Amino acid sequence: MADYDVAIIGGGIHGVGIAQAAAAAGYSVLCLEEKEWGGATSSRSSKLIHGGLRYLQTGQLNLVRRCLNERDRLLKLAPDLVKLRSFYIPVYDGGHYSATQIRWALRAYYLLTGLRETGLYSELPPARWSEIKGLQPDGLTHIFRYFDGQTDDQALTHAVGESAQRLGAALCCPARFDAATRSESGYEVTYYETVKKQRASCRVLVNAAGPWVNQVLNQIETPTTGWRPLTIDLVQGTHLVYPAGLSEQCLYVEAPSDGRAVFILPWQDKTLVGTTERLYQGDPDDVTPLQGEVEYLQQTLDTYLPGHQLRPEGSFCGLRVLPHSDRAAFFRSRDTQFLFDDLKHPRLAILYGGKLTDYRATAAQLVKRLRGTLGKRAPVADTAHLRLLAANRAA
Repeated sequence: MADYDVAIIGGGIHGVGIAQAAAAAGYSVLCLEEKEWGGATSSRSSKLIHGGLRYLQTGQLNLVRRCLNERDRLLKLAPDLVKLRSFYIPVYDGGHYSATQIRWALRAYYLLTGLRETGLYSELPPARWSEIKGLQPDGLTHIFRYFDGQTDDQALTHAVGESAQRLGAALCCPARFDAATRSESGYEVTYYETVKKQRASCRVLVNAAGPWVNQVLNQIETPTTGWRPLTIDLVQGTHLVYPAGLSEQCLYVEAPSDGRAVFILPWQDKTLVGTTERLYQGDPDDVTPLQGEVEYLQQTLDTYLPGHQLRPEGSFCGLRVLPHSDRAAFFRSRDTQFLFDDLKHPRLAILYGGKLTDYRATAAQLVKRLRGTLGKRAPVADTAHLRLLAANRAA
């Protein structure tokens, strides 16, 4: 039976990010993924590496600052995977947000960037409004421009996973997690690699299963007293996929029905329109776009680009993990939450939520919390300065 310092369940961006951080810190690592690296939530995002401009409205300044720092870091560490793009915010008479509010939000974004060049913003003069092809001119009063990052989310996940492997982590896929039982030294883990049953031991077990986090937790032996899992809600977000050419620029608009932020994004040879926020109560394996979401996004698109006459070629839907609350999803914290069986000497660590942009900072924070159990080792590398290379998807 192979023995590891850390075993991780889940091969999304956070699972492989933790594998990379733990291996860089000098620990032996096993990471298990049942289906495909980055094949679920980590491939169904808006493909943005961003600070989260809309989170300023709910006062999540620390989250925005951290994500902006990580955005700028990834622009340097992964230049082939993360690109800086111009984003345009059109403002209309009668909209949910005034030009003054947008201007103050962009100013705050710039300040939280640390006054770096990537935080600069401007207002387009009316003579240049025609550069935004097809944009509804009626009622248009202002257009603002700012910068954020765009990526191929699954390619980024693959790149982080391959980086973890180069640092010595063992990544296994397909590997279906079966059970984990507590032992004197940590956990004994059983899993199926194809059809063959495998066993491994670890000093710390990390549950990074995303929307399946509490389902996986049911297969893990946990303390019998003084401990309980977090109550969570799953929130689905849908994107529509249109042909290329729908918009040549990245647009940040507000849905006419409720004022929520919606992106219209050129991406590779397609255009993405999204996203939505709806509570989901089914099996994460069965999530699918709802007709109401499709109509919501189509209505938003038609409002801002009324003459496009294109139909969506497809759609995709992902799930966010948010803390349970009676409040609307928009107003809930997007901060990642950790749950440990023991705060000083954890043997079990559970990750709830998480954002694509700050996966690296999240992983580094978690691995630091594991030192009480694992001790400090001579680091192999520092992920804050480790370049990411476009991965070989066939690997």
